Amino acid sequence: MALESLFQFLDAGVSRFHSAAHAAALLDRAGFRALEETAAWEDLQEGQGYYLTRNGSALAAFYYTGAPQGFRIIASHGDSPTFQVKAAFPPAGGMTRLEVERYGGMIAPSWLDRPLALAGRAMGAQGETLAPRLVYLDRDLLIIPSLCPHFDREASLGRKLDPQADLQPLLGDDQAPALRELVAGELGVEPQEILSLELTLTPRQKAVYLGAQKEFFAAPRIDDLECAWASLEGFLAADPAPGMVNLWVLLDNEEVGSSTRQGACGTLVEDVMDRILLAAGAAGQDRYRIYANSMALSADNGHAVHPNHPEKSDPLNSPKMNGGVLLKMNASKRYTTDGIMEALLTRLAREHDIPLQVFTNRGDIAGGSTLGNLLQHRVSIPMADIGAAQLAMHACVETAGAKDALWLEQLCRTFYAAAVTCTGDGRYTLA
Repeated sequence: MALESLFQFLDAGVSRFHSAAHAAALLDRAGFRALEETAAWEDLQEGQGYYLTRNGSALAAFYYTGAPQGFRIIASHGDSPTFQVKAAFPPAGGMTRLEVERYGGMIAPSWLDRPLALAGRAMGAQGETLAPRLVYLDRDLLIIPSLCPHFDREASLGRKLDPQADLQPLLGDDQAPALRELVAGELGVEPQEILSLELTLTPRQKAVYLGAQKEFFAAPRIDDLECAWASLEGFLAADPAPGMVNLWVLLDNEEVGSSTRQGACGTLVEDVMDRILLAAGAAGQDRYRIYANSMALSADNGHAVHPNHPEKSDPLNSPKMNGGVLLKMNASKRYTTDGIMEALLTRLAREHDIPLQVFTNRGDIAGGSTLGNLLQHRVSIPMADIGAAQLAMHACVETAGAKDALWLEQLCRTFYAAAVTCTGDGRYTLA
């Protein structure tokens, strides 16, 4: 498998709404049927795939297998650090700027002096109906200009950037149209029909191969669309193990804490699992029994050893790009991997010749958290954290290994197809 479909996935995900829409389009093409949370799920067909969206930015898809005996879940997220538009500045000095605030913990200097576009969604009114529409102003529209060293002699030494003063993008001169007018023109509607806008800045660069032998690739949003792509490809390619319901989840707002109804702290995964059980006629203690026979992977990228700063990595657990899938561990349980799940994934990886790398942080560097430890608050099932090793996480453009993407997809496919049954606390059989 080449990486063209991954590149398409990365290029399409210009906002978290576009990431979910692109995933939905792939599921449509694969024959999945769309569900609505407001409708009753009473006639699910055995062997059929279904999906639903929440907030237009999170998505859950599953194969319905009748009376489930357990779930196999992989969750990733579709949002990335960016800038969210607040309003337009009145022209000053003959120029019009947008006012933005940071979404997530980005490497701010990486956004300077490059062409940027706008993407997101608009809520519009047509008569009695309110409905969202995707927005992508797909052209070189904005730029965040640096302050030149003639005005700041410390600029080349890494000056601290003030978000309000230094990170506001230039939209045009003092004749620039209002932002709502620009969006209305793109959508072919009148400005007054647009009632709200949720827009973020997005870089114009497409995904490209790098390296002497095309062994790396660079793109915006590798964290975490690489994992979203790999887990979705694995989900679509795998035949569910007997009695298992395969569930693929794309969550939102991970970069800002996940504390939304469409985030890992929300109820999306739990709601979908419980509605599947209700549709299958589960009753009494079935829910608890089936949850105990379920397991999940939290798929989010991790850090490769930086070639210019190897001292930042743990000296014994130093993953490299193209070194294999990351198995992420943390004593404080910011990552959920425990000895049981480590053993299970190690066994599956060995059986299918998939290389694994262990990722841990240095003892004196606190790491970030991700989906798994938050999702376990809602869904109490065994989990592990996996991902791919990359450089420049949270930069405007990131870098990762081409081989790792394929191994990650293979591990996700293997996990979804594995016939693993829990026979007691911490005991499993592998058919």
